[in-house]
Amino acid sequence: MTPDPAVDPAADPGADRPLVLLVRPDEDDPPGLLGAWLLAGGCVLDERRMFAGDPLPADLDGHDALVVLGGEMGAGDEAEHPWLVGLKALVRTAVADGVPTLGVCLGHQVIAAALGGEVGVNPRGRTLGLTPVGWTDAAEGDALLGGLGTARAMHWNNDVVLALPDAAVRLASSPLGDVQAARYAPAAWGVQCHPEVDDAIVAGWPDTEEAVPQVRAAADELAATWGPAGARFAALATARHRARAALRDTEPQRTGAPLSEV
Repeated sequence: MTPDPAVDPAADPGADRPLVLLVRPDEDDPPGLLGAWLLAGGCVLDERRMFAGDPLPADLDGHDALVVLGGEMGAGDEAEHPWLVGLKALVRTAVADGVPTLGVCLGHQVIAAALGGEVGVNPRGRTLGLTPVGWTDAAEGDALLGGLGTARAMHWNNDVVLALPDAAVRLASSPLGDVQAARYAPAAWGVQCHPEVDDAIVAGWPDTEEAVPQVRAAADELAATWGPAGARFAALATARHRARAALRDTEPQRTGAPLSEV
């Protein structure tokens, strides 16, 4: 089983490394492989466990990227999960500011809802198990998901994105025609599948007796397919981190003395 990489024991909080805000709605959906790929790409993960009552930050000023994982709640369940309101506000901030953003399953749906799309119960029914990913022509050359080739991924969802926001681009469709992946903005993506899971994570989910051996048998294939996307997202976070650092370095140092005019 992939270790939960929520806390990087080797990370120096003061180190010059990109900081990813990782929102984990559900105890049973840890960062898994995705977290490991981000750590391998040099990122530090600031994990907020919403199921444990962790607060969300008021803004993203201290973060270089945003990742939202899956959960059993719906994107519209704000009465039962009030933190969804703040999360959607963070998503809108991230998109407006160009912060690299990735939503997984529920996270994908939250991004869609936050930006004006429609999310609801899939009229075609639940999707469960390894499912082919049907890339669209728009996925070719995409900065995050382009060139991943013939792909499968683990799915477990009742809800789907029923209508994308106006500015979003569909990057993949399921065999049933559901939105499987989308680019919501130049630096924001969502995937309906679960690239983060291994068989041990899936074993903790209900009704997965058939899916667990499927995921176990396809472990190398899934890592080879989705690992490059994890590395690319880490690179996007790193680029954002460096750009912010360069901007800080060019800002005038504020002291008690007035600045000279030039």
